[in-house]
Order: sequence, then structure tokens, then C-alpha cells
Amino acid sequence: MTSVNEAMDLIARGADEILVKDELKKKLESGKPLNIKAGFDPTAPDLHLGHTVLINKLRQFQLLGHRVIFLIGDFTGMIGDPSGKSATRPPLTKEQVKENAESYQQQVFKILDPELTEVAFNSSWMDKMNAADVVRLASNYTVARMLERDDFNKRYKSNQSIAIHEFLYPLVQGYDSVALDADVELGGTDQKFNLLVGRQLQEAHSKAPQVVITMPILEGLDGVQKMSKSLNNYIGIDEAANDMFGKIMSVSDELMWRYFELLSFRPMDEIRGFKKEVEDGANPRDIKFKLAEEIITRFHDAKAADAAQLDFINRFSNNEIPDDISEVEIIVDSEGMPLANVLKEAGLVSSTSDAHRMVKQGAVKIDGERIEDSKQILTLDFSAVIQVGKRKFARVKLIS
Repeated sequence: MTSVNEAMDLIARGADEILVKDELKKKLESGKPLNIKAGFDPTAPDLHLGHTVLINKLRQFQLLGHRVIFLIGDFTGMIGDPSGKSATRPPLTKEQVKENAESYQQQVFKILDPELTEVAFNSSWMDKMNAADVVRLASNYTVARMLERDDFNKRYKSNQSIAIHEFLYPLVQGYDSVALDADVELGGTDQKFNLLVGRQLQEAHSKAPQVVITMPILEGLDGVQKMSKSLNNYIGIDEAANDMFGKIMSVSDELMWRYFELLSFRPMDEIRGFKKEVEDGANPRDIKFKLAEEIITRFHDAKAADAAQLDFINRFSNNEIPDDISEVEIIVDSEGMPLANVLKEAGLVSSTSDAHRMVKQGAVKIDGERIEDSKQILTLDFSAVIQVGKRKFARVKLIS
């Protein structure tokens, strides 16, 4: 049996905020299974490890004996989530929503227990609303409160358009909590406003307000920007085991600990033990092996994880250069180009600031030699293999 304090510690692990902690503790002390809600707009068919930060927390609630409601926002997906957007987001079609929702369901059960998960679609109740119902829903919130949202506020002050339907998004998301009698709702830090709307709407409908738990946005492989397919710094949960393993091993030694906290199911005491081992001289690579093995076992199996590790060791431990690396020609003038810019132009880093950081970390090699100056000028006669991290290679030639 898990005590309430132990449950609170597990729930708080990696969380950005819990609003309100005392309310959560009282709900847990009741001994009743709680309704734990998290909503996902099916905007893309493939999940990556950044998405699993939230799903992992849902799994922890399942392990504590609570009911998880995996809400697919098929109705809200056709509105378009304005969170963090500087412009109105194009809505999805019904066909896109249906296709993406089916893909979501196939992927989430690699983490969640299907026997303990209710999959819900908010079209189930929203499609039944008529115009009068929507007007009554809208009467629960003011324009002034809506403009407190950071993204709406910035757009309003800069005279950028805000469509009226965008105000409906947080209202519909909040009403989902009313319809589902949610005790707890999870979301990313960028969803905090919407989650709090759910609390207010529940109170307006004479229901106990939900506890809001926000989870941090996971940084991608570059260690700077959030994990995103569009930024090509992601690890997809449906990727081949060898590709997943290599990408995890390319994560910086510093970022590895954040990945452990947010993606691993190992106890924090064990992770702190790993950190002590590294401080005492252990090779961070060996600890990172444990992280890669756990994640690949979760999304593939233990045999695939073992094979991926062996493949990685065979390819990279002896500084072997892959045979299939890309060849890049970069046009420069007679003055040449700084290394940081070359790395960016070659697609080995996402930005020059990322290049400076990788060089500073000792993660950049030219023909096997570690480079310490990201500002050094490479001239027209430059032709070499550049390596960034454990798995990014390119044959780079500077031409006029």
C-alpha cells in the first residue's frame, strides 16, 4: 500500500506546478479512485518522447489505483488550439482528426494499461450542444479574463487578429472537465490557463474544482528548444530501435538527468545514485545506456534494446565513421566561414548558438580531433568529416 505522502511524492516528481496541493492531498486521503483527465488534440499522427512526459504521469496515477481518462479532443481539434500561437491556427478536417485519433490510440497503450484507461472523445457531448448551450457556456467567462492569456494578450496589444472561435477553445476544454467529473487534469505548462478555466467552469456547475497539474515541456536533442518534429530534434516512439538508441545516446550528459526524471520509471533514489556514480568518475555513457535500454524496452522489447546497444557499440565506440554519411558542399567567399556557421549550414546543429554550445561541451570533432574554438575560420581549402555528438556526421567541403 502506498501512503498519501508517498503518492504525493510520486505525483510531484517532475511536475512544474500542482494547483492546489492541499486539495490534491484531501482527494487522495478520501481513499476513492480519482478521475484523472488529460486531453490530446489529434493534430499529428505520431507521438514523440516529449508527448510521453504527460502520459508517463498518467501511468503513475494508474499505478496508484486511479482511473485515467485519455481524452481525444476530436471536437476541439477542429477549432485549433491557440496556445502559444501568434496567429490563428488552421482547424483540422474531420477526416484528419479521425485518422490521427486512431494512430494516437495505438501508440498510447505502449505506456498506459488499456484495462485501466477510458478513451473518450469530446465530440460525444459537444456534438449534442445547440447554439443556446454554447451561448450559456460562453456566459461563464469574460473577454477581460480571456485577454489575461499571454498569447491572446500579446496578439491583442500588437493588433494581430484573434478570431472569436479561439475564445471557445479554452471554454470547451474546460467544459470537458465538467462532462467527465474530472478530479485532476494534467497538461503542459502552456496549457495552464485552459486547465484553470476547467476549475472555474466546474464551480459554475456546482462541482468540486479539479486539481491542476502542469508538466514541463521536454527539450529536444539540441537541449535548447522543445522537442518537435518540425525542428527535427525529436525521438519518435515508433522509430526503429537502433535509431532511438542512437538519438538517446546523442543527448548531452547534462540533459540526460532531465530525461531520466521525466521519462524513466526508475525511483529517484536510484537516479540520484547514478548521478553520484558519475560524480565519482563513472563514464556517463554507461549510465546513458541504462536510460536508452529502458526506453527502447518500453516501446519495443528487451531483445531489441540489447541489439540496439550492441549495434551502437560496434558503430561508435571505436570512433568508426558510418559509411552512409551525407556529403555537404557549402559556398563561401574568399574570407571563409566561422566553424559555428559551417555546422549550421551543414545541418549538424539547429543554430549558431547551438554550435557554440556543442563546441564548448567538447562534442565537435573534425577528422577525429576535438575542436575547442567555435569561432575559428574555415577556408576554401577545407574538406573533412565533421562529427557533432555521438551520431551526427557529415563530409563537408567549402567551395566558392
